[in-house]
Amino acid sequence: MPVVKRIVCLANSRKLNGRCVAGVELSADKRVGWIRPVSAREHEEVSEYERQYADGSDPRLLDVMDVPLIAPKPKDYQQENWLLDPDHYWQRVAQLKWSDLGALADPIGRLWVDGDSTYNGLNDRIAFAQASSIRSSLRLVRVDRMTLSVFKPGEAFGNPKRRVQGRFKHAGGDYHLWVTDPIYERAYLAKQDGDYQIGESFLTVSLGEPHNGYCYKLIAAIMERAGGPKP
Repeated sequence: MPVVKRIVCLANSRKLNGRCVAGVELSADKRVGWIRPVSAREHEEVSEYERQYADGSDPRLLDVMDVPLIAPKPKDYQQENWLLDPDHYWQRVAQLKWSDLGALADPIGRLWVDGDSTYNGLNDRIAFAQASSIRSSLRLVRVDRMTLSVFKPGEAFGNPKRRVQGRFKHAGGDYHLWVTDPIYERAYLAKQDGDYQIGESFLTVSLGEPHNGYCYKLIAAIMERAGGPKP
């Protein structure tokens, strides 16, 4: 029999051919800790079939949902991972308000380890050897404002693909991180290249799987006080 965990959905972000879903577990309406349901596939992405409700709809940010899980599946710094049960539907039981997010936020602090940046990013990666001592890979943080930049990061190398990057300050640090929130990504890729300002928001920041010796910090979800793009 699966173990059912009640989780507030705080990420349903793009990952390979599926999604990375994550949220904070609730018990008696109190915050317990992060859970990331993962599949049994190599890269653990969650398919549409595996994450759907009984009516076929997809989990949305701030949904409170009951998720059937099989067992913990921690690895390296992603200690929050749980193997999902693909044979049972997830169940939506309620939805929180934006004002509820403050009680779920993580303590204010730098996003794991700063000091390593990619060509287009800023404080956006951690060497895997260094990350292996970290025991968490998800953070919910509040920012007063953020710039969403739409541009072609690989244009100088002949790659015309456009991407969306979030630029913000948090706990005294500056961050330029790629956005993998599919709703914001889709909405801002529909705009012209440029910089766009958004106001007070909560961000779910995820430390992704290792790639070429590094682990990358990603903005997995954006939740604006003023609302935002609709799915």
